[in-house]
Amino acid sequence: MRPLFRFFARHEPKGSQVMHLKSGIGAIIGLTMVGAIAALTGYPMLIAPLGATAVLLFAQPGSPLAQPANVFGGYALAVVLAALAIVLWPEHHWWVATICVGVVIAAMLVFRVTHPPAGAVPLVAVAGPIAPGTLAGAVMAGATCLVAIAVLHHRLPPRISYPKPLD
Repeated sequence: MRPLFRFFARHEPKGSQVMHLKSGIGAIIGLTMVGAIAALTGYPMLIAPLGATAVLLFAQPGSPLAQPANVFGGYALAVVLAALAIVLWPEHHWWVATICVGVVIAAMLVFRVTHPPAGAVPLVAVAGPIAPGTLAGAVMAGATCLVAIAVLHHRLPPRISYPKPLD
């Protein structure tokens, strides 16, 4: 049984209660803006991938996956590829979404802009279905809101350097 314990080992360092509270408040503010965008477009499921982005931006801002280049690059690739899938296969088959997720993952890795929440965009887009222009506008507006709020949020005490400085 001992080897099974490694699956339950926690690898995240302990943080301060103040930082946990600050992260939660930042996510509430950011997702309120994103929720408004999703409601205005009539596609509430668009908040799902952006909710996962909020976890990275507000709880793990030092992660390479949370950096603006990854957020915008990952979402841009996901939107373009999801829109292409919608146009090429207008029947909206479930397997189109799964193939598109794999292609999005490969593209993010090739361009070094991996942002895991972006992998959900094809799933939401094909299940919708959502017009490509609406998809692009809502996802990129949501990502912009979240990154902008994260930049301002992390400048409040206790401060965190976000985005990460260039090495």
